[in-house]
Amino acid sequence: MNRVFAPPPVQLDRSRHASPQVFEHLRERIIDLRFPPGMSLSRVELAAEFGVSQTPVREALLRLAEEKLVDVFPQHATIVRPIDIALAHQAHFLRLAIELEVVATLAGAPDAALLGKLDRTIEDQRLHAARLDHGAFVAADQAFHATMYDAAAVPDLFPLVRRQSGHLDRLRYLHVPTPGKMQTVIEDHAAILDAIRHGDATQAQHALRRHLGGTLSRITDIRARYPDYLLG
Repeated sequence: MNRVFAPPPVQLDRSRHASPQVFEHLRERIIDLRFPPGMSLSRVELAAEFGVSQTPVREALLRLAEEKLVDVFPQHATIVRPIDIALAHQAHFLRLAIELEVVATLAGAPDAALLGKLDRTIEDQRLHAARLDHGAFVAADQAFHATMYDAAAVPDLFPLVRRQSGHLDRLRYLHVPTPGKMQTVIEDHAAILDAIRHGDATQAQHALRRHLGGTLSRITDIRARYPDYLLG
């Protein structure tokens, strides 16, 4: 597949513990498919890249295993797991349950400052789509949703959902480059925003449901394009 998510050079913050930072970097690479399913991860090579001992790398890999993003075979190898469709469906169920309440809450008391933030994020997405910058587009998509969690006074739920969404997010990275997908996301976000602006909780939930279900509705097409990436 076309590699559009090239990372900057890794620079760890030496004032922070190394293990969480290594985990964050490795998780990001798995999610955006720089580390594709089936790839073997070497503790020795990763330790050299990050400039740390193997201990924080091992700890990071164990955390990734807890999220079921890698399989760790002691004294042998660590392998990036295929995208698990069952886990993607579970993540979608969780996210939908929470965000239906989030958009209903926001539509119940439309806030001008929030509407402005969401509108600017959509404009950012339009710019990223025009440049075919898929990585920046996905980041703006996440910012749109994180802003709604913040406005609904449940900001801690967003990272919780993100931790459960690794397999679903990998599917989205496969789907985003599909012609027309970015425009559909922009239109979905605009529909959610418009419903919140007009205080229409039912329409906001309808638009959100359509938006969050977009990728899972295209599983057959994604599997046909990337048969070695998917499990289940």
